[in-house]
Amino acid sequence: MIKAVQAVVGLGLLCFAATQVAVAQDISKLPRVKQELVAPPNVPVHEQVSKGPKVVEVTMETVEKLIEVAPGAKVWALTFNGSVPGPLIVVNEGDYVELTLRNPKSSTLAHNVDFHAATGALGGAGLTLVQPGEEVVLRWKAIKPGVFVYHCAPGGTMIPFHVISGMSGAIMVLPKGGLKDEKGKPYRYDRAYYIGEQDFYLPKDDKGNYKTYDSPAAGMGDMLEVAKGLIPTHVVFNGAVGALTGDNALKAKVGEKVLFVHSQANRPSYPHLIGGHGDLYWVGGSFSDVPLTSQETWFVPAGAAVAAAYEFHQPGLHVYLSHNLIEAVLLGAAAHMTVEGKWNDDIMTQVKAPASYDGKAMDH
Repeated sequence: MIKAVQAVVGLGLLCFAATQVAVAQDISKLPRVKQELVAPPNVPVHEQVSKGPKVVEVTMETVEKLIEVAPGAKVWALTFNGSVPGPLIVVNEGDYVELTLRNPKSSTLAHNVDFHAATGALGGAGLTLVQPGEEVVLRWKAIKPGVFVYHCAPGGTMIPFHVISGMSGAIMVLPKGGLKDEKGKPYRYDRAYYIGEQDFYLPKDDKGNYKTYDSPAAGMGDMLEVAKGLIPTHVVFNGAVGALTGDNALKAKVGEKVLFVHSQANRPSYPHLIGGHGDLYWVGGSFSDVPLTSQETWFVPAGAAVAAAYEFHQPGLHVYLSHNLIEAVLLGAAAHMTVEGKWNDDIMTQVKAPASYDGKAMDH
């Protein structure tokens, strides 16, 4: 009887294994797409609805560069593809991400990448460590839909040092059938922007001036010492104070649906769109869950990315900021959005203006 049961169990395991082999994806037969990554806040060309699984090839280079965070404040930024944050990668659920990660000979440090969207081997960090002059290729399957952070994680104190030096980005894994609203109906966006929030901890000399260093490693000890206080000297969108204002302001038109992807690899954040709302907000960046609606401010946990969408109803200047207003106004976590279109007096109108009012300042 026992042998009979063992035989049945063994047969079941063989059948299970055969089933697993039968359903395993033959990657060699999948179409391949080279995704041209672009600097944030822009996003790469992508499909909102999947046409079937594919291999999405992306290439990133680790770049160490001296950048100006604010006038008189410079830092050796550790970056993916030379930007803070690194580029947004966009794939569909069921796709394979095939990353080529290159660390040029000119680098002074080893780098790798931990994808919060990936499963296994420390999110890929255990398989992607590259010394200067090396490259590695990693392939992983995007099985969880949502938006996720990726960041460098070489180990030990190098992990916080690389992250607070700018070495993070985000990946968006769209559901196979595209996004859904709170009623389960298909939702398509007209534009998408990626905003990567970054906290910097820049050391000062005894005269109160920000220090500069000859290399990333030279400033590491001082930077980590400042970071221990947990009080950033700068909190910025896309690498620098004012990076998304003025001529670099985000753009949209009345009636357009805009998807905002917002990441923060190290601290929590509280995005808010002045004069608008989060029509849809995917909590924790999960596209598997029903989005919340009509949010005034949405939450980005530390080490996460989230998505929110809004259809613009009025033209003019909109300010997108962290509603920790100290960080927004005093430390730099703010962006501008210029919206074109016709003003709707039914939604808002000034019934009586004070003598000091300057109508041109409202830009509508």
